[in-house]
Parts: sequence; C-alpha cells; structure tokens
Amino acid sequence: MKNRKSLGQNWLKDRDILLDIADLASAENTETVLEIGPGLGTLTSALFKFFEQVISVELDDNLAANLPKSFPGKNLRVIHEDILNLDIMALNLPKNYVVAGNIPYYITSPIIMKFLHESHKPRKIVFLMQKEVAERLCAEQGDYSVLGLTAQIYAKVTAGPVVGREFFTPPPKVDSQVVVFEPYEKPLATESTLALIRLGFSAPRKKLLGNLTAGLQMPREKLEQIFEKLKLDLNIRPAQLSIEDWKKLETEIKR
Repeated sequence: MKNRKSLGQNWLKDRDILLDIADLASAENTETVLEIGPGLGTLTSALFKFFEQVISVELDDNLAANLPKSFPGKNLRVIHEDILNLDIMALNLPKNYVVAGNIPYYITSPIIMKFLHESHKPRKIVFLMQKEVAERLCAEQGDYSVLGLTAQIYAKVTAGPVVGREFFTPPPKVDSQVVVFEPYEKPLATESTLALIRLGFSAPRKKLLGNLTAGLQMPREKLEQIFEKLKLDLNIRPAQLSIEDWKKLETEIKR
C-alpha cells in the first residue's frame, strides 16, 4: 500500500529490529499491548510473539480496515482513531498494559506527553522515533531541554538501539532510535516546578538568571541571593540544572 506523507508513514521492514522493539516492550505478567500506528502490521506481527492481545490504533482508514485480515485467529482489536483524541480510560485496559509503536515524527512529543500524563498509566512505553528527539529525551545534565526534563520527571527514560533510515520504506531523511519509558507512580516534581522550568527555558541559550528575572518580574538582587544560597553560578544556563536543582530553586522562590 502507498504511504501517506501527511501521516508521516515510514514503515520499518527489518524483522530482527522489529522483534527487538517488541522484546523491549515485553514485561512479566503483561499480556496486552496498545500499539500506536501499526501501519502494515510489521510491528504488530512481532508484538504477537510476546503478547496475547494487541490493541492497535490507526488513523489511516485503509490500513485500519486491512490490518485484521493479516492476523486471522489472533486477539487483535483495531481502533480507527487519532491517538491524540482517544480516551484511554474508555478502552478498559488492564492495569499492567504497555504501549509500543513506530510513531510519526510530527506528533512525537504530544504522544509521549499524552501517556506520561495519563491517569491510567502504562507499565512501560516503547517508541521508535526520530533520533534527534530521542537524544533530547535521554539527555543528561548539561544538555537538558524542557522535553527531556519533563519526560524524566514522569518516567525513567532509557535509550534503545539506533535504527538507520535505510531500514524503512520509504527511507526518511533522518535516522531513528528506540526510547523506553517506565512511568513513575508519582512524578519526581510538581507541575509548579515544571512551570518554573518552562520559564527558565524561555531563552535556552541565555543565562537562567536573566530568563527568570524577566519571567518572574522579580528583583534581580533577590534572585542573585537565592542563586548564591543554592550555590548556583550566576552565569548558569537552564540546561545545566538537575531536577533537584529546579525543585530547590522553586522552593526558595516561593519563600
């Protein structure tokens, strides 16, 4: 079937890589996987090696209609819907379900955030995505971004294998990488800390002190005192703060 560029369709064709992704998604005592964007069903086939039930969400009407024909006798449920509009609670998924998929580059972040903020959180999330985005998600202190910090506040984030563009049909312009998320029962920081992080990253390459002075409309001298109390360099940039640094900073600013 011809791919639809508007839906970001690039199909992974290497069987070994597909099995690796399915294996990463597998978990003990977990029989149900929610698959995002099954496409032609290549990952679906690999997932059935590790799961009893696959629930696939596909926006493309032709692909959604044809997918069940490829898996007669299998416990496959296909939902023709936009994943961003789908009510996860309405699916009545078991407590320990997992999520997997080769997700479109243009909606990678919204999909990730949807599941990390989901009230009925999956046990594990395994996504194949653009390598550049994967690197931001898995970044360490010094290279943080709002996306990376947010993800790491809500889940343990682990980099998986890199998948070259040559393994896709049609080949995309960039390489891909697998990322594994294991959501925490309780986030490592509050929404108010995240709001401060977003404010601090308003100009990522500029000094944090300047960003916060402008964003909080707070006297620079007071912020300098807070920085000095927390032993933060006055020239520090937002990417250099750890999650704990942001939490301490928010606590002091609230005082």
